[in-house]
Amino acid sequence: MPDADRQRLLEAPGLLSRARYLLEMLVREQQLLELKNEIQSKVKKQLDEQQRDYFLQQQIRTIQEELGGDPVEKDLDEMREKAALKKWSKEVEEVFYKELSKIERMNPAVAEYSSVQLNYLQLMLELPWQECTKDNFDLKHAQRQLDADHFGMKEVKDRILEHLAVLKLKGDLKSPIICLYGPPGVGKTSLGKSVAEALNRKFGRISLGGLHDESEIRGHRKTYIGAMPGRVIQTIRRVGSSNPVIILDEIDKVGARSNHGDPSSALLEVLDPEQNSTFHDNYLDIEYDLSKVLFIATANDIGTISPTLRDRMEMINISGYILEDKVQIAKRHLLPKQLQAHGVPEKDFRLPPKMIEKIIAEYTRESGVRTLDKQIAKLVRHRAKNIAFGDSYKAELKAADIESILGVPRFSNNMYEGNDIPGVVTGLAWTEVGGDILYVESSLSHGKGRLSVTGNLGDVMKESATLALQWIKSNAAALNIPEEKLSGNDVHIHVPEGAIPKDGPSAGITMMTSLVSTFTGRRLREYIAMTGETTLRGRVLPVGGIKEKILAAKRAGIKEIILSEKNKKDILEIQPEYIKGLDFTYVKTNTDVLKRALL
Repeated sequence: MPDADRQRLLEAPGLLSRARYLLEMLVREQQLLELKNEIQSKVKKQLDEQQRDYFLQQQIRTIQEELGGDPVEKDLDEMREKAALKKWSKEVEEVFYKELSKIERMNPAVAEYSSVQLNYLQLMLELPWQECTKDNFDLKHAQRQLDADHFGMKEVKDRILEHLAVLKLKGDLKSPIICLYGPPGVGKTSLGKSVAEALNRKFGRISLGGLHDESEIRGHRKTYIGAMPGRVIQTIRRVGSSNPVIILDEIDKVGARSNHGDPSSALLEVLDPEQNSTFHDNYLDIEYDLSKVLFIATANDIGTISPTLRDRMEMINISGYILEDKVQIAKRHLLPKQLQAHGVPEKDFRLPPKMIEKIIAEYTRESGVRTLDKQIAKLVRHRAKNIAFGDSYKAELKAADIESILGVPRFSNNMYEGNDIPGVVTGLAWTEVGGDILYVESSLSHGKGRLSVTGNLGDVMKESATLALQWIKSNAAALNIPEEKLSGNDVHIHVPEGAIPKDGPSAGITMMTSLVSTFTGRRLREYIAMTGETTLRGRVLPVGGIKEKILAAKRAGIKEIILSEKNKKDILEIQPEYIKGLDFTYVKTNTDVLKRALL
């Protein structure tokens, strides 16, 4: 008993109080002893369990050694052997061996052992840190490869060959990011495979359509359950090379900013040649060099791509094919592919160029060749069925055969129909599947000068109609239109095919010409079409989608096109064979348009 407690007992005033103090001390001592015993028993139990686990593990290890070695030790030894052969920087090597020493100290029974640590080390070993395939610098071979796989696409092929030429001369080049944009089915994605074959590089594809989670690009932190590296690192691991060609498919369809971050912002680091040499993946947690990767992005509508992302890419437009191009593509690529896919011998199926033209004109309406490919596949399947059933048939298909297999022609209304009455003007439009022609009609009825527009038109197109009418009212005297005709009649503008939404400023001069034609009773010249934006001062401004519109006009049988003088540069970029047989009239003002268009 401590001296202080003894002194307290001696000083107690009487036996009763002394007994109380003593009892208090005894109770305290008893509680301390109970607590001490409890702790000792717990410690003993834990030590017993650890000794038991250790004893069992030692037994398992001994049994495994008898059967042929410890698999855990084997895995770690294999990792050390692979690590010794890896070409990686000192920093990466230090991180690897640090993580390896961590896993050596871990109990293999722990959940983190295989789900986190082992997976991370395997990823580090499987990534091709500084392993690159040797580029094929035979430019003639590359040109032959690109020409064999894809018909046309001169601008894209020239850009690829320029990149190769610089790479050959300099030996090293930060790969540019190319973005191929255009309507569906023109061969944007398949071009990536051809580029990879031409360069003798590995090929990978990342589909970005509908992606809404930033971690799909950057990966998750490895501490999370089910963590994975991002799609870019996964693709590089799969192809096994640090300089592959990677297609970023449908970059315009990346999801918008959400609770899971903004994936298009995460792509900024991937697609910036100045930044992607130190790309940071959250799972890998070490900088990875993407500067040797040749990224090729594809898109249908560049309007939906964020401006900062668009700024980092070199935009190359792949517009639609003309009829002659499609015939050649069908003969050289689509038909042989479908015959092989369906096991039909070439001698048993012949499709003359005239019949291919019929399929294109009457069964497809597209800029690319995807629907054409499906229609050819349908014809080949029908022939395969004839062969399998032993039916009699002629190898060469006629027009009647095509109609019996594919049904009644679906499209025949996009041809020029004539401007027989005043107020009907042919315009040119851009759509997602290429160009098309449209008609603008206008009429007058007794009223108070009100304007009404129909045909499922957007706000911009309605504004164009208002602008056109206002310009006509301001210049009525010069146009020989009586004032009472303007104020005493209601004006109605209609754009046929009312079920299809239409918008944009391109129909400005078309609507203006239609209204002047209606007010003056003057008809339009035959086989003439126009596109251009108009202003309140009567100036004609340039518009986009010129190549697609020109192709549509040529398909429809138009012979002359009126467009803004500032669109002349777009015409000069089009190959001469595409615009053969077309005349172009370049205008600055609405007056120039009317002089040329109206009889």
